[in-house]
Amino acid sequence: TDAGAHWQAIFDGHPVQSIGALAVALSDPNLVWAGTGEGKIRSHISLGQGIYKSADAGRSWTLMGLEQTGRIPRLVIDPKNPDIVFVAAMGHSWSPNTERGVFRTTDGGATWTRSLYVDDRTGAIDLVMDPSDSKTLYASLWQIVSGPGSGIYKTIDAGRTWTKLGGGLPTGPLGRSNLDVSRSNPRVVYVFLDNAAPPPAAPAAGGR
Repeated sequence: TDAGAHWQAIFDGHPVQSIGALAVALSDPNLVWAGTGEGKIRSHISLGQGIYKSADAGRSWTLMGLEQTGRIPRLVIDPKNPDIVFVAAMGHSWSPNTERGVFRTTDGGATWTRSLYVDDRTGAIDLVMDPSDSKTLYASLWQIVSGPGSGIYKTIDAGRTWTKLGGGLPTGPLGRSNLDVSRSNPRVVYVFLDNAAPPPAAPAAGGR
C-alpha cells in the first residue's frame, strides 16, 4: 500500500501452492480476483484450486468455484461491470478433463458458463479484451504437444459465440501462444506463437 516499499503476504492461509493470474477491477480497486495453478507449464507444475475473489483489497478471500480447472493463466474483468469476468482455464496438463477453455460469469462468480470449449485436451492459456469494446475478446487455446486443437479464437458478443481465426496465421500444428491488443488502435492485434514448420521437400531424383 506504499508503492512497493513494503510487502505483506495476503494469500498464504489458503491450500494453494501457486497463483497463475491476478486481476483488479478497474471500476473498484477493492475487488481482486486470483486464478490458481501454475500457468507457465513445464515438466513439473503445481495444480490450483479454482478461482478466488476478494472484495476488500485482499484482506479476505472466497473460493468462487472452477476447482477442477487445474491452472488459470489469465483473468479478464469487464471495465464497466465488475460482475462480468472471463477466465482462461488450461485444465490438467498431462491428462484429459473437461473443465478447460474459457469460462464466463455475469453475476460476480455465483455461477459460471463454459464459454469456449474445443475438447478435453485443449485449454485456454491467454485471453485479452478489446479496450474499446468489452464484448470483443481474443483467446489463445493450446492442445499440449502442439495438437490440432490449438488456435486463436475471437468473440464479438461477450463470449456467447467464438470464431477460430485464420487469414494468414500459420497452418499445421500450433504450440502455445500469447496475445495482446493495441490500446491506441484496437484493430491491431499481436500473436506470439510456436509453429511446427513443415518438413523440407524431398530432393528430386539425381538432384542435390
